[in-house]
Amino acid sequence: QLQLVESGGGLVQAGGSLRLSCEAFGSINNINSMGWYRQAPGSQRELVALISSGGTTTYDDSVKGRFTVSRDNTKGTVYLQMNSLKPEDTAVYYCTAEVYYSTGEYDYWGQGTQVTVSS
Repeated sequence: QLQLVESGGGLVQAGGSLRLSCEAFGSINNINSMGWYRQAPGSQRELVALISSGGTTTYDDSVKGRFTVSRDNTKGTVYLQMNSLKPEDTAVYYCTAEVYYSTGEYDYWGQGTQVTVSS
């Protein structure tokens, strides 16, 4: 089992920065990829960024060059540094982790943290 606890959301003006953190509790040695999704009101949840256990990163085109995902495998923690924020980045941001067990791979989600960017 794994529990993900997010922090760092809030209200920021356009052009500003925020840093999200997500700490995993439980089977952190079994974590494969970690990352972030977001969901705006009336929209589907969408990928923001992923990072593998080896450090390979994937970003949605809309955040490339502005957001940076990183992780500390020893702490089971993933971060999202968000710079040059835009009003369209406003959403609830969810941390996710893919965990492997002998029975298969499972996805876990955090509770979400609100990011609001004012114009």
